[in-house]
Amino acid sequence: MRNSLPNLIKGALAALFLLLAGAASGQQVTFSQQELLIKSSEKTHRFTVELALNDKQRAQGLMFRKEMAPDHGMLFDFDEVRPVAMWMENTILPLDMLFIQKDGTISHIHADAVPYSRDVIDSRGPVAFVLELNAGRARALGIKIGDKVVSKQIGNAG
Repeated sequence: MRNSLPNLIKGALAALFLLLAGAASGQQVTFSQQELLIKSSEKTHRFTVELALNDKQRAQGLMFRKEMAPDHGMLFDFDEVRPVAMWMENTILPLDMLFIQKDGTISHIHADAVPYSRDVIDSRGPVAFVLELNAGRARALGIKIGDKVVSKQIGNAG
């Protein structure tokens, strides 16, 4: 029995190491970038977005980022139209999440997602893409449901 406590501690330390190593390696995921436009009734807004195209990139997303330029964001492409659930675990930045149909139409906006929250943020129906921007940007720019997101990734850029 005397040997079980040290083994338990060793096991806990090994599990902690693996968790931290996994988090650190997750930060090494790389993303390509692309220009993206949001056409609202008032104006066209230009962003540079990182593309989350595969499972590893989508899992990493914007976790652990401490800052993002006002005209930047991340576009998640789910390769199909389906209901999507997002969350903010390990995400430091408060975000706006724009849920986008296959044709680029914004169908739902979840404003001001709370950092570190495990609450599920639902797409409220099938979507093909999610665009994450700094919290408050959608409201500040007058972006609303029905506006169009245009990019090569979405496939509607002319």
